[in-house]
Amino acid sequence: MTSSDGDHLIDRLQQQQTLHHPRRAGTIGRDPAPGNRFAFYGRISTSGFQDEESSRRWQLDSAGRVIDGAGVIVAEFFDVGYSRSLPWAERPQAATLLRAATAANREFDAIVVGEHERGFSGDQLLRMLPVLRRHGITVWLPEIGGPVDLDDPAHRALIRLLGHQSRTEVLRSRFRTKEAMRAQVRTQGRHHGGRAPYGYRLVDAGPHPNPVHAGWGRRLYRLDPDPRTAPHVRWMFAQRLAGRSAPEIAAALHQRRIPPPDGGRGARTSARRWSVRTVATILANPRYTGFQVWNRHSTDHCETLPGDKSTRVGGPRRRANAPADWVVSDRIAHPPLVSADDFMRAQKVSALPAPRDGSVRRYRLTGLVICGRCGRRAEGTWVHGRATYRCRHGQGARRTLRGPRPLYVREDALLAYARGQIGTQILDDVDKAFDEISGRLRNQGMTLICDGDSIVLHDPTPPEDDVLPTRSRTPVRTLPVHALTWENSPPGRPTDTRHKRRKKSRNKCRCKPLKLRLKSRSYPRRG
Repeated sequence: MTSSDGDHLIDRLQQQQTLHHPRRAGTIGRDPAPGNRFAFYGRISTSGFQDEESSRRWQLDSAGRVIDGAGVIVAEFFDVGYSRSLPWAERPQAATLLRAATAANREFDAIVVGEHERGFSGDQLLRMLPVLRRHGITVWLPEIGGPVDLDDPAHRALIRLLGHQSRTEVLRSRFRTKEAMRAQVRTQGRHHGGRAPYGYRLVDAGPHPNPVHAGWGRRLYRLDPDPRTAPHVRWMFAQRLAGRSAPEIAAALHQRRIPPPDGGRGARTSARRWSVRTVATILANPRYTGFQVWNRHSTDHCETLPGDKSTRVGGPRRRANAPADWVVSDRIAHPPLVSADDFMRAQKVSALPAPRDGSVRRYRLTGLVICGRCGRRAEGTWVHGRATYRCRHGQGARRTLRGPRPLYVREDALLAYARGQIGTQILDDVDKAFDEISGRLRNQGMTLICDGDSIVLHDPTPPEDDVLPTRSRTPVRTLPVHALTWENSPPGRPTDTRHKRRKKSRNKCRCKPLKLRLKSRSYPRRG
């Protein structure tokens, strides 16, 4: 064990008692004669709320009392900031200890911990003991008072009980913390930390209601409108209620040279431009109504056995919760930037009803066109006086050279294909026929999948007379885009293929032969 001035004092007192009181020798101190060589393992879950030095010391003292008279600690392994539910292979110091235990020239014969919950959770110890025993390593626990014996039924039952208690403690902590935060938001409208939304700032809301925390100097905080950014949020909601789309609002903010949110730690927004995602996120945040809203997002630990991170499949995922799972305060908790009625009306605005020039632009297939390359829903845009659906594959307006090309498909081509597939009773009026087709697609839940080369009509409900098995049933019908002819095109709009640009083959190699390359060296080609 590591020595200190206090240990030297204990040794001096023991020597003095041995000289003057031989019968009382050995009542103070420990037998310094070494026996087994022990490796100590300890752990703390967090570094911000726990004192590493004091936690290390009490765990080391507890381990020393377990092995009193049986040996000395020759190696220490201590993890900081790792949960007990993580397997040993995912803890740096624990993984190093396992590698050292299986090495041929190891420096220790046994492992000791200051507390079972500091080292193990669930059935981790039961799975590790057979492996360690094959290498001649024993594990010493304070709860047992010595080494663990797998052949002893009492030891196995105690280890199972300790593992179950260690795992359920994590679940109890999660449950109590969430329920306490839920009650504080609903009844008090308390702000539970984190950055303030754009348009707000954090101000002091008084001392902490807990007297102990208040004695430590902890304070509460609440949201208050930011004089610099709050007017921009009000302007964004006013523009949304006027019918402007999120891309137009983002472009207007950039033209007015309004700085976007800085993003902070782990943000996805750019610090130079306003993005459509940023504008949409602000317009969909209910905290601007003055009510405190919590639990809009949660972390899915992907644990097969709740509380045991060793059984998780993949890493933790951040997901959005349904509005029914949100926790909203009973009353207004901070000054609102928009009324609740205006906020609800802003959520119903889907697109601009008419452009600036006053012309009417209709998109009949909004939400029904899916990109066959990336699976995203195509957005409506106006190109060359026609309704067109576009997909940028999540890359935004600035496309990289290596990224896929954006998808553009005309609405009349999609409706002509759907007209040939599902048919219509209206044949004289094209607009009425297309309105009937788009209505039938929405009512029956059909979608049009286009990848630039072909169009697929996906029908999730097969015909009633279809008795084929599930694997042989094909609820989709495919038609190449270039196969649209006069018969399946809209009346009065024939497809003219004379001026169609011939598609160049990308598979053909355009490299010059070696003979031509050698000849072109003496006569370099201009341009």
